[in-house]
Amino acid sequence: MTRTDHTPPQSPVHHCSPRASRARRPIARSPVFGNLVFANVAFAAIALAAVLAASCLTPARAGDPAPVELHALAASAMAATGARGLAIAVVEDGRVTQVSSHGERNAGSDPLQTDTVMYGASLTKAVFAYTVMQLVDEGLIDLDRPIGEYLQWPLPAYTTEDQYAPWRDLTGDARWRELTARMLLTHSPGFANFAFLEPDGKLRIHFEPGSRYAYSGEGFILLQFVIERGLGLDVGEQMQRRVFDRFGMKNTSMMWRPDFAANLADGWHADGTPEPHDERSAVRAAGSMDTTITDMARFAAGYVRGEGLSDAARAEMVKPQLPITTASQFPTLQPELPPRARRADLAAGLGLIVFDGPQGRGFMRGGHNDITGNTWVCVERGRRCVVILANDVRAEAAFPYLVERVLGKTGAPWRWTYAGMEFWDGDVAAGNDRP
Repeated sequence: MTRTDHTPPQSPVHHCSPRASRARRPIARSPVFGNLVFANVAFAAIALAAVLAASCLTPARAGDPAPVELHALAASAMAATGARGLAIAVVEDGRVTQVSSHGERNAGSDPLQTDTVMYGASLTKAVFAYTVMQLVDEGLIDLDRPIGEYLQWPLPAYTTEDQYAPWRDLTGDARWRELTARMLLTHSPGFANFAFLEPDGKLRIHFEPGSRYAYSGEGFILLQFVIERGLGLDVGEQMQRRVFDRFGMKNTSMMWRPDFAANLADGWHADGTPEPHDERSAVRAAGSMDTTITDMARFAAGYVRGEGLSDAARAEMVKPQLPITTASQFPTLQPELPPRARRADLAAGLGLIVFDGPQGRGFMRGGHNDITGNTWVCVERGRRCVVILANDVRAEAAFPYLVERVLGKTGAPWRWTYAGMEFWDGDVAAGNDRP
């Protein structure tokens, strides 16, 4: 099933209503971060022909990948990985040029559409960071001021705020006083990803704050806490006004909305088991955002344009803030590599990862849970991006190839991001012979 749309009206893309195939796709087994099992070649050919017939878009400008190729790529990727649904958007020169959806949004075979509500997962962190930088521009928060200076009480004294995190666990460790917004946005406070993942479920600081990268959603929750309890601002309302409303993201929210139910994407696990969409009832800066591919495309375009930010704030977000010193993103608290084994260009930006590749500076942000795979990759030169939202985690194996076919070689750190995963290389015909 293929659906094609384009947003916003500033992008001169011709489109027409596609004819969609209702053929059901067999579920292919593909464990997360493990070996990729390719689908039947005959089915791949049928799926490819179906989406080719279903598309009649023309490119917005010379040099853009033809939309018909994008549909063919998506069909091939889904056939190869067994993924049941994914959506793709392309940004060129800070403008959305293509938005398309492919496959199904639920086990009932309802089509995934460009306005289907999907889980944003950790793409939320980039949107939150963008919001924070507006507060920085307005002088409401300083990236390098200790967060304790914004709070009425010492952080461990907030003993009844477990809806955020168990801050009381930091009693006796004065290093919390060193924490800054910059450290929290660069995953360097020293926390585990979340306190509940610790063996005893207690929040602790594992290393000198700001000294190294170690992925931590809890750090983003702490910055949310500081903004809400220290500044008296509601993060959900701030993100709605400063980002979602600004970019016309009408189907995006940090909390569940009842109107989402009419066009909602469920998800699929690596073993092909479906799971209903989670109706998240609380704002979580680390990852509660629901969105659509159309809305995320609008955000990506606005982000690379720097809309709503000063030039200095926009530059700060994609500046290398802290070197990446580990072999992979997860597990969070793994040992650091010796200096000679590290990738010198790889660093934490504010809410995302930055790198230098064949086209110069680039950045990326991913989003993942057991039934979701998302990625957003941009190169600064030409203000070009690809956004992929997948309601099937198996699609992640195709991300590097899909992004490269649109943007060219970027230098994005795929193997650091998805340690141990065998990626699809675009060779559908050879799929059945692969391990």
